[in-house]
Amino acid sequence: MLLCIDTGNTNTVFSVWDGTRFLAMWRIATDHRRTADEYFTWLSTLMLLQKFELNITECIISSTAPRVVFNLRVLCNRYFDTRPLVVGKPDCLLPVAPRVDFGTVVGPDRLVNTVGAYDRHGPDLIVVDFGTATTFDVVDTDGAYVGGVIAPGVNLSLEALHMGAASLPHVDVTMPAKVIGTNTVACIQSGIFWGYIGLVQGIVEKIREERGRTMKVIATGGLAPLFDQGFDLFDAIEDDLTMHGLRLIHDYNKEMGNG
Repeated sequence: MLLCIDTGNTNTVFSVWDGTRFLAMWRIATDHRRTADEYFTWLSTLMLLQKFELNITECIISSTAPRVVFNLRVLCNRYFDTRPLVVGKPDCLLPVAPRVDFGTVVGPDRLVNTVGAYDRHGPDLIVVDFGTATTFDVVDTDGAYVGGVIAPGVNLSLEALHMGAASLPHVDVTMPAKVIGTNTVACIQSGIFWGYIGLVQGIVEKIREERGRTMKVIATGGLAPLFDQGFDLFDAIEDDLTMHGLRLIHDYNKEMGNG
């Protein structure tokens, strides 16, 4: 079985692919101090609770937090006796290389989402990922990542607003009943919600204008459904896009004799 690991700035997600489907998905807070032993204790306990056998034979990692990768490598080596593929490293091949400025390092999560989205939705895509940052990734006609946009994430914006203005409370993001708030919480919720609706609409429009073609918009990330409440922002929402992309990259490397 294949263990797929996606480490973001906030959370790390583990999922097991049995050759036909993902059996489960588990999430833990990203922490570079967490050791391989701690990962294994946590992961093996969850797997046993769901009556999975610990017969992991292959691993692939995508990480936007470089300091975490070492202990994840140790986890794969020590407990599953396998050398993991790490997206973004030279020995991990991609179906199509990104086309960006020379010397640019593209976030592994963006590369993985590009592969997953192209496989499911074809060419000419804008992939919007609502993570710690809100990213817009442009997928070309042949599936190559060709650039995009990075904006502050929704929760990051809320936290910055709370930290930077002592009198403003921390609130949960939700769709407000009205645009004009009549109390502080409603005002903040309206600003965040309608602000990000406008952000997505505006950036998508500009990308389409610059590319000069029709482009599908694919959303992923936990907050994607929140912004898809009748506004026709997205052509599809993919909850497992990153895991799907990781599995495809792993399969591609095996086909190329690199796994």
